[in-house]
Amino acid sequence: MRLDAQAPGAIEAAAQRLAAGELVAFPTETVYGLGARADVDEAAARIFAAKGRPTGHPLIVHVADVAGAAAFAGHWPPLAQRLAERFWPGPLTVIVPRAEGIAATAAGGQPTVGLRCPAHPVAQALLRAAAEQGVRGVAAPSANRFGRVSPTTAEHVLAEFGDDMTVLDGGACGVGIESAIVDCSRGMPVLLRPGMLTAAEIEAAAGQRLHAPDAAAPRASGTLASHYAPQAKVRLMPAAALRDALQVFGQAAKAGNTRTPGGKTLAVYSRTVPAGTAAVLHRRMPDDAARAAQQLFATLRELDAAGVSLIWVEQPPPGPEWDGVRDRLQRAAAE
Repeated sequence: MRLDAQAPGAIEAAAQRLAAGELVAFPTETVYGLGARADVDEAAARIFAAKGRPTGHPLIVHVADVAGAAAFAGHWPPLAQRLAERFWPGPLTVIVPRAEGIAATAAGGQPTVGLRCPAHPVAQALLRAAAEQGVRGVAAPSANRFGRVSPTTAEHVLAEFGDDMTVLDGGACGVGIESAIVDCSRGMPVLLRPGMLTAAEIEAAAGQRLHAPDAAAPRASGTLASHYAPQAKVRLMPAAALRDALQVFGQAAKAGNTRTPGGKTLAVYSRTVPAGTAAVLHRRMPDDAARAAQQLFATLRELDAAGVSLIWVEQPPPGPEWDGVRDRLQRAAAE
């Protein structure tokens, strides 16, 4: 069921569903989240069941502000405070020690919890309306089946779960890929997942250099090797290799073979490789990292809907502003 976020009473109705322990999909500036109250384990468990998500793969808890994080944080590190002051509301998740006796299911059983304050006005309004009904925070991973392409519109969510799912429609998401995740639970900032905030921006706010994850790092949402994957097989390749592969395919197409040598229909998503190869569905990747991120998941979903079997994607440029897009594509292409 779709609820227009601008319609009178829609946000209050969605908040009532959350308070009752039901699932509600809602927009954030990154992607649409599949929400349930994080302070009731039975409600959070419904997210795992709906997505087919392993129960040990933790969720991110959304709160309206830093004060709202206090219910879930056993300790609020100064590092988390510096990052929140700079980036909240916004596309950054901080991992902090979890308060005992709350959100154990949402946290995947870990002693830490991921917290984020979203910037989307609909998400903010929903979190505040839910708080008025006693909901201390909303766990909300991306509103899709586990491991698949994240949704950036209400239509994507309904296509994934059907009309029985309550979806608060706030339009298309502006950022388009999930938040950066920084572990703040061990006294040093560890980047567990890149987003659209660059490492340099995070380090400037933290006052410390970022570290890479190690074996002691907590588990975090969206960090499995294979994730964000469409039904089609994704192959990520340099521009020169993509041009060579398309040349071979173009010669085969001219000879009357409109499929790849493996018998698969093909789509291409690229910046520098021009359209025009016979029998190839081509979509252009924007030259700007922010626009590429905003369009990425919608494009992968569009190509899936077109029924292609293979998606050949040109590797993004090497700059740090592309780290989030590169991360999602690498995981989408992983075996």
